[in-house]
Amino acid sequence: MRLAPAVTLAAGLAAGLVLLAGVAGCTGDGDPPTTGAPPPLSAPTSAPTGQTSAPPATPSPTPPTPSTPSTLSASPEPARADPAEVRTRVAMDAVRHLATDIGPRPGTSPAFREAAAWVAGQLRGSGWEVDRRSFPVPAGSSVAGPTEGLPVAAGRSANVVATRGDVVPGQPWLLVGAHLDTVPTSPGAEDNASGIGVLLAVADAVAQRRTRLPVVLVAFGAEEPRGPGDDDHHYGSRAYVASLDPAARRSLRGMIALDRVGTGTATPVGSAEAGDPLRAEVLAVADRLGLATVAETGQRSSDHWSFVRAGLPGIRLGSTPYAGYHSPDDVVSVVDPGPLSRAARIVVGWLR
Repeated sequence: MRLAPAVTLAAGLAAGLVLLAGVAGCTGDGDPPTTGAPPPLSAPTSAPTGQTSAPPATPSPTPPTPSTPSTLSASPEPARADPAEVRTRVAMDAVRHLATDIGPRPGTSPAFREAAAWVAGQLRGSGWEVDRRSFPVPAGSSVAGPTEGLPVAAGRSANVVATRGDVVPGQPWLLVGAHLDTVPTSPGAEDNASGIGVLLAVADAVAQRRTRLPVVLVAFGAEEPRGPGDDDHHYGSRAYVASLDPAARRSLRGMIALDRVGTGTATPVGSAEAGDPLRAEVLAVADRLGLATVAETGQRSSDHWSFVRAGLPGIRLGSTPYAGYHSPDDVVSVVDPGPLSRAARIVVGWLR
């Protein structure tokens, strides 16, 4: 574990008028739902298999296409010793809204679609370009925990994908993701409103700041299992990976999956294999920031596994055991703001 004077009356009146004018000019972005679109970096290929287990801001830049690269990442700011711009309130507000106001949201349900529209609106409000990419999901039944055996309906789910206009096809980029769906009957506060909350906090923290490489954020649909095998899990991340063209695959420098990051005294940093260089990189960032982590090996039970199986660099943050796993007891009181802040600071430190 890594534990962790004076001015005239006229001048004063003029200054007050300027301040009032500035306040009157503040507005926010809306949240119209969007439909799926081809990924900016992608062309269809065959899908790999997987395995079980904010406030309004400046309008965003042009979506990433080969003809409109941005200069956001041309001269990165130096990384801060402590990414204090992370606002834990953003993460906790998301946990409350998703788990309490929306509740259980299996990947093909109307509740999931409501949640996806809300997350898209939050990302747009932080200044990101967003599109929703639809994909089919088969019927099945829940696996693991008290909800095991409950049926889940076939239908369409979606990935909510956010960029800042700085992704250039074939150039290095980073990805941070978290799954938005839950198992049936579970409000999913920890699994995985906590991961989505941290994703939104990261989006807010880096939206108008340079990162060392361009960043893509994804809220994945239909991560939860619908059967016992590799082909019954991680549908959203498998669809996303399948959509990446060879140049995008070659240029991806790392993917972090945020999954169950709201409990525990140290943040698990898990990789599929021992000696994973991306895991070592993220652990080093946490050590530099003085944030408590624990390294895990053999971790294949989240959306990073879809990337790793395709030969791409991916790790998972989170997985501390808790009593309400896959149950109706996975409510807001399970989630602690401290671990949310720690996970968000690790990710922001890695991106900066």
